[in-house]
Amino acid sequence: MSLDEFLRIGETVTLGSHTFSADEIKRFAERYDPQPFHLDEEAARRSIFGGLCASGWHTCAMWMRYNLQSMARTKEAAWEGPGPRPQFGPSPGFSNLKWLKPVYAGDTITFTRRALSHRPLSSRPGWRLLSLMGGASNGAGDAVLEFENTVLLKVE
Repeated sequence: MSLDEFLRIGETVTLGSHTFSADEIKRFAERYDPQPFHLDEEAARRSIFGGLCASGWHTCAMWMRYNLQSMARTKEAAWEGPGPRPQFGPSPGFSNLKWLKPVYAGDTITFTRRALSHRPLSSRPGWRLLSLMGGASNGAGDAVLEFENTVLLKVE
């Protein structure tokens, strides 16, 4: 098994799906993003969104939950490549975050990840920088979230 096969370079991986309830949206918003269209159904109806919708940060947090669950499953899979099993490290960041459509109460969102490429880090021997594309879509197949991110990967 090559590192590219292990990372599934170029393949879109479905991480999981989540249904956003009105109560969950409001609880998240109360703590982290207390804007009226996330907190109050009547105020949300009068807003540009026309209904209660999740914070974009809530959508991102759920992407991360499903991403980590997927990575845990990957850790359980057999490693047949050379050397020790690659280990995922921290992420140095993301870019081009886009909330493309609102996530409304009752929407079921499916989260995805696609590994694009990896390269060695000259500043950290034995580590690589993995580039990923994260995304999410609603039940109609419309993209609601997309971003680029990187993660450190220990390979030796």
